[in-house]
Amino acid sequence: MSQALRDARAYEEEKELLIRPEERPAFHLGARVGWMNDPNGFSWYKGQYHLFYQYHPYDSHWGPMHWGHAVSGDLLRWRYLPAAMAPDRPYDHAGCFSGSAIELPDGRHLLMYTGVAKEVQPDGSMRDVQTQNLAFGDGVNYEKYPQNPVITAAGLPEGGSRFDFRDPKLWREPDGSYRAVMANDAARGGGQMLLYRSADALRWEFDHVLAENHDRIGRMWECPDLFELDGYQVLLGSSQDMLPKGFEYHNGNGTFYFLGHIDPETGRFVEESNHAVDYGIDFYAPQTILTPDGRRVMIGWMQNWDTCNLHTPSTPWFGQMSLPRELSVENGVLYQRPVRELEALRHDKAEYGRVTVENEEIELGGVSGRMIDMEVEIEPVGEEYDKFSVFFAKNEDYHTGVSFRPHESTLKIDRKFSGSRRAIIHQRRAKVRHEGGRLKLRIILDRFSAEVFVNDGEKVLSAMLYTEPDADRVSFFADGKAAFRVTKYDLSLP
Repeated sequence: MSQALRDARAYEEEKELLIRPEERPAFHLGARVGWMNDPNGFSWYKGQYHLFYQYHPYDSHWGPMHWGHAVSGDLLRWRYLPAAMAPDRPYDHAGCFSGSAIELPDGRHLLMYTGVAKEVQPDGSMRDVQTQNLAFGDGVNYEKYPQNPVITAAGLPEGGSRFDFRDPKLWREPDGSYRAVMANDAARGGGQMLLYRSADALRWEFDHVLAENHDRIGRMWECPDLFELDGYQVLLGSSQDMLPKGFEYHNGNGTFYFLGHIDPETGRFVEESNHAVDYGIDFYAPQTILTPDGRRVMIGWMQNWDTCNLHTPSTPWFGQMSLPRELSVENGVLYQRPVRELEALRHDKAEYGRVTVENEEIELGGVSGRMIDMEVEIEPVGEEYDKFSVFFAKNEDYHTGVSFRPHESTLKIDRKFSGSRRAIIHQRRAKVRHEGGRLKLRIILDRFSAEVFVNDGEKVLSAMLYTEPDADRVSFFADGKAAFRVTKYDLSLP
């Protein structure tokens, strides 16, 4: 073990003692200390879910990337393990970037990740060169492969950039061979996804270009994932520098998924449709796992690159993951639902069968809290109402809310009154399907976040909250006349 990794482990063990449990999310994984971004190495190993993450333990802002590490039996109660990797080799001295993990037939846990090294260019400038590397471990301690890097610029297709070549997602084929899809920037047309193959997970060769951007969805693509689901091949990605396309994609960095199939002749991904993964403010770099019981579960980083470095340096931790979500494809759409394990955390049910509200805002007894799972079904009374809103994390001064306008078929999440003093992104809208103003929402709140699942997971809007935890009221408002049903549960870890 290198001194850099020993130092990181000693530091995180000492500093986490200064963070009280109530200062962390309850059932979302946050940084142990310091900074967290992309989920890495999401895998099942030795009877537990393992989740690694991009990690800078020494500061709550982005810095030289380590790999943080946590394990869980149910995807909700997470236990921190010591940091798995530190940037301590010539090929990764500037950072151990994102990657993935699988269990090998011999029982070892294999990590595949991007190493970043700074290199002086012919013009005297300094640039980051990215390569792919391996580490082997037992679920706690990991040793980097002596023959790293296993994929360098020599393994790139013509026009591929060695400065933007990262985020391998690794899997084992039924025949025992290995594949990995990774992101790369191309000389023309922006991002592309590349497929690599290996007979033994050690020696890798480029196979073919799996998918290309052609300047359609942002520029550089990151964090790919490829899997089969309900008769489709699904390709996930995250894109930098996007331009908005109606309500489908938004400015800045965001996520997308392609539904389609792999052409048996060329091996290329044939895209049938593409959509955003999450329509809210804070979601990026999702990664999936196939659980032992056969579910495809996805988790993402619940943050936004354009707003994530504005907190004070004294913040002891920054960054958390989304709620893990079960995926399915229904009617040509990728549905996302909270993992069913969440239902075991429910208690103290409050239920209202039918409440009518007209041009007013009301609160309901027993419907409040900052750790809740709440279902709201809305319908018109007579003519279609103009707007229906649910406000939460609320007191006399602050609130966050979601508002639905049936005439526009839009749902907006809005946190501008949440207590943030920064001119950051506070609103996003999504087009949603409804029948004459009938809409179903499931709103899940943890201490610092809100995730809104629309129509049983047809769309999701996620956002971080900056409101003091004692702001816990919930209210309902209609412009016009509407009826709604509410079922609310408190959530807590036993």
